[in-house]
Amino acid sequence: MVSATKQTVVDDGVRIAYRVFDGVEPAVVVLHGLAGSGREFIDTANGLPGRRVILIDQRGHGHSTTRPADTSREAHVSDVVDIVGKEASVPVILVGQSMGAHTAMLLAAARPDLVRQLVMLEGNQGGGTADEHKAVGDFFRSWAVPFADRAEALAALGEGPLEKAWVDGLEERADGLHPRFDADVMQETIEAVGEPRWTEWESVEVPTLVLYADGGMFSEEQKAEFVSRGRAVRRVDLTGASHDAHLDAFDQWISALRGAVAETAEAS
Repeated sequence: MVSATKQTVVDDGVRIAYRVFDGVEPAVVVLHGLAGSGREFIDTANGLPGRRVILIDQRGHGHSTTRPADTSREAHVSDVVDIVGKEASVPVILVGQSMGAHTAMLLAAARPDLVRQLVMLEGNQGGGTADEHKAVGDFFRSWAVPFADRAEALAALGEGPLEKAWVDGLEERADGLHPRFDADVMQETIEAVGEPRWTEWESVEVPTLVLYADGGMFSEEQKAEFVSRGRAVRRVDLTGASHDAHLDAFDQWISALRGAVAETAEAS
């Protein structure tokens, strides 16, 4: 599939970049996780041939503004609402992974008129401790950037699917390769995700597919509670997969997503 790369400037002056793969509606709008970008989901878009797919670089990520003043959850939701209004007939199929799943869940709660189906990969209502959030920031601050080249970046970060995605997303500058995100902004963003949003989750009425990896970041107790407190939830478990199952368990991921899209499209 051929995509068009676009950008828009939202109300607070932040630039939001996104890719549009042309095809039939309802559109599938995909939101990446923390420190990721829409680039990670190009294979997902190509795995939905003939379907309109929109991959958004959320604020602070990818080709969007790197250091937005507002890193709130509400700002992230507003950005997606803006792009959906410009690029899709509503309601859409809204897909998110990790932090992106949290954004998608909040949008479905606030604007159910815009969402036909919600798909959450390795997401929940939010949470975590201050120490855990600081550890995220410290990890990204520990990167010895700039990297001289791709080989040095891979040697420093590792060669797993997630690490390769980070390396693929590096920005080339005169002095070397830099991440397309700021470590302090990543910490601020995950701190905002850390506020539990049970009220919003329990209000979501649109059909929701929740996918969890057996090697993901949530315990069985957390998974079960999240699903049980939803209204119209179907759960699928991915095996031999990590928190980034869209990268390391792609066949299972795309099969589940295709099924959800097909069911939703037939019902529309």
